[in-house]
Amino acid sequence: MLLQNGTPRSGAKMISQPDVALAAYGEEAEAIRYFRGKVVLDLLVAAILLVLTLPVILLCALLVKLTSSGPAIYSQVRLGRRGRPYTIYKLRTMTHNCELKTGAQWATVGDPRITRLGKFLRKTHLDELPQLWNVLKGDMSLVGPRPERPEFIPSLEEAIPHYCQRLAVRPGVTGLAQIHLPPDTNLDSVRRKLAYDLFYVRQASLWLDLRIIACTAFQVVGTPVSFLRKLFLMPSIETIEGSYDDLLTCGASQVQPA
Repeated sequence: MLLQNGTPRSGAKMISQPDVALAAYGEEAEAIRYFRGKVVLDLLVAAILLVLTLPVILLCALLVKLTSSGPAIYSQVRLGRRGRPYTIYKLRTMTHNCELKTGAQWATVGDPRITRLGKFLRKTHLDELPQLWNVLKGDMSLVGPRPERPEFIPSLEEAIPHYCQRLAVRPGVTGLAQIHLPPDTNLDSVRRKLAYDLFYVRQASLWLDLRIIACTAFQVVGTPVSFLRKLFLMPSIETIEGSYDDLLTCGASQVQPA
């Protein structure tokens, strides 16, 4: 059930058996083999990045504590691979307990709940750095679809075809959708991002992951996304979104990832 403004109801019942099947395109078998092997790469790179960025995380956490009341690290339940719930960690960018009265809802443009420092942390993606710990724990991957909150999943699954296929793989700290599009604000933005998530699930490879990570790093220092897409030869918007349109039009047989 959705509110009139497209925001999912916070009390929505969580799905018990999400459909996590992948669309069986010809190139998909190679993607499945890559997902099975990328765990080792995730652990190695996440460990190195966590050590290198720990001073930055500590500095940002101190600034969060000094500029607003509440904990510096924000934890929240998200859904991982095959709909398994886990606790995600981020640097807090909103006022403490800001959803006590409103319930679960997406951030909006100019959201008054976001602190002044939080705007900077979100723009630079520094608030995502604690999720490297989630990668080390095996909850997440460095690259993949963004994890969603369980309160939102039932209404999104009902409203958007093939939505739960994005749960076939571990969610990512960054991903193809994140480097192309802004954070979700309504159903239309979620629907558009799904095209990028499903394209990644079917086309995942080391080469694509390296380009996504590179784009993310350059985005942090303010490099325009349009330039990065050309520089790193990213798949075109037409190719990505057209792939989802084809899925809606033609359908596809289903396979279960290992």
